[in-house]
Amino acid sequence: MNIDKNQIIEALRHVDDPDLKKDLVTLNMIENIKVDGNTVSFDVVLTTPACPLKNQIRQSCIDAIHQFVHPSLEVVVEMTSRVTSRRKETDAMLKDVKNIIAVGSGKGGVGKSTVAVNLAVALAKTGAKVGLIDADIYGPSIPMMFGMLNERPTGYDKEGKTFVYPFEKFGVKVLSIGFFVDQSKALIWRGPMASMALRQLFNDAEWGALDYMVIDLPPGTGDIPLTLIQDFPLTGAIIVSTPQQVAIADVRKAADMFRNDKINIPILGLVENMSYFSPPESPEKRYFIFGQGGCEKLAMELNIPVLGQIPIVSTIAESGDAGSPIAVDDQSPVTAAFIQLAEQVAQQVAITNSIREVFEGVTK
Repeated sequence: MNIDKNQIIEALRHVDDPDLKKDLVTLNMIENIKVDGNTVSFDVVLTTPACPLKNQIRQSCIDAIHQFVHPSLEVVVEMTSRVTSRRKETDAMLKDVKNIIAVGSGKGGVGKSTVAVNLAVALAKTGAKVGLIDADIYGPSIPMMFGMLNERPTGYDKEGKTFVYPFEKFGVKVLSIGFFVDQSKALIWRGPMASMALRQLFNDAEWGALDYMVIDLPPGTGDIPLTLIQDFPLTGAIIVSTPQQVAIADVRKAADMFRNDKINIPILGLVENMSYFSPPESPEKRYFIFGQGGCEKLAMELNIPVLGQIPIVSTIAESGDAGSPIAVDDQSPVTAAFIQLAEQVAQQVAITNSIREVFEGVTK
């Protein structure tokens, strides 16, 4: 059988990326095509290692080769990834970080930090390079959730300036203002001082190359969240809520902040925390203690997706208090919810980057 690479390429033009709505060849996602007798092999380079549709794409490639080249061919598809980014080469700030994702909330007490921490851990478990910044200046909780309450980062001096090394744990590079202050005492800082301290966490640290940097924002729409949003090149934002109407009402304010004409940060979607309760003896049952459908309705109103629904499970809080986020535990059924959240977030980041690429191409 005489098969050449051009036949393989033409066949794969019939396979579209379900998110980006273009074929894999046009998207430059096909590499290393080889034909050896009756065996065809090639790499599919996904936009993220957390792609939730990788198995679907793999099977579509195999089907296309069988349909458009020959049904008897043995097809070997290697699924790899290269995380996309719309950062400009001229961006000096965090230049090696491909995507910066802010996790915010309209109000406190909705589990924003828990979601941010477990999202970062889940993204790292998919194979991505991940960083996490605790930007909740007045209530830093990440040192406790990572089991590092008494840790202090090391650093070095360069040209009269001190740089610090982020800690690395559970596959995530992490920094928090809590590593530099006495957490038993109130932090009495005015806005400008707090904002300056946050900038140092970003700019005066050796973050290295990262696919995703997750920022745990302070709750609300005050000075510090605004400073971060305006000063740093965010890829997009995630808003965390609970099902109660009072929490959902505050989500609108957070969404309005991100969508303000002077800010204009894409909202990747909503995360509904404390969504439902399932008894351990009857995990198939769901009890919607705080109401049902509020976040879905609001997401439709705002034209954004619901990225995940995290259940009420005591082990989530217990794991955080013990210094080991629940997403670390492969045996916990809750981990699957955070892995799915990570996949959905990565998917929305890829879509957002693709939309920006098209927009920038049109406006040039």
